[in-house]
Amino acid sequence: MDVAGDIVQLKVRLLGISPMIWRRVLVPASMTLRELHGLLQVAMGWEGIHLFVFDIHAVRYGSFELFAANPDAPLHRFGLRENKRFSYIYDMGDHWEHEIRIEAINPPPKKSYPVCIGGSGACPPEDCGGPHGYHERRDEADGYDAWRDMDIMTGFLEDVVAADAPDRPVSDFLSPDVEAAMERIAARKPFVEGKFSRGDVNKRFRAGDHRDLMRQQMW
Repeated sequence: MDVAGDIVQLKVRLLGISPMIWRRVLVPASMTLRELHGLLQVAMGWEGIHLFVFDIHAVRYGSFELFAANPDAPLHRFGLRENKRFSYIYDMGDHWEHEIRIEAINPPPKKSYPVCIGGSGACPPEDCGGPHGYHERRDEADGYDAWRDMDIMTGFLEDVVAADAPDRPVSDFLSPDVEAAMERIAARKPFVEGKFSRGDVNKRFRAGDHRDLMRQQMW
């Protein structure tokens, strides 16, 4: 990849997660790795609150706290070719590793970039323990304890209806068990709900969110 004006088609895959969570994006070859970091945060659904590192040709580029090389290097500098791969790791604690594959390199058609043209799967919540922790929490969200909490909520609603007291606030019927069940159900929502929306990603690209996240304070 030698021409800075070309457009690069990337497929990004989050490793260690099943079913697969992936995105397909078109970016200028002139985009720097720092800018690509911001773009990946938006495309995947991360919040930009942790350190990051790219591994390209056995050299690490990323957050200065990791003693990595400066990420202000454009993609075209690396001479990447179609079907070549490199990695991007976000959050050194949870270690979210992404495989990035060059699918195509083409002259730019008349449209604005970057743009997301495909993807599947909602991003895991931040700080959930990496792939292993995410799978554990997702399994728990559809396990026995989750169904037991739903049974508690069903009983609560039945009590409200049976009381036939429309003037009484719902809080009158709350018990510590019901409140605890409601909190646990709310905590499980990110692991059982949420869909990928290409339209939402592109709306954030147009708003420049990726440029904000590429320079956000990280730790």
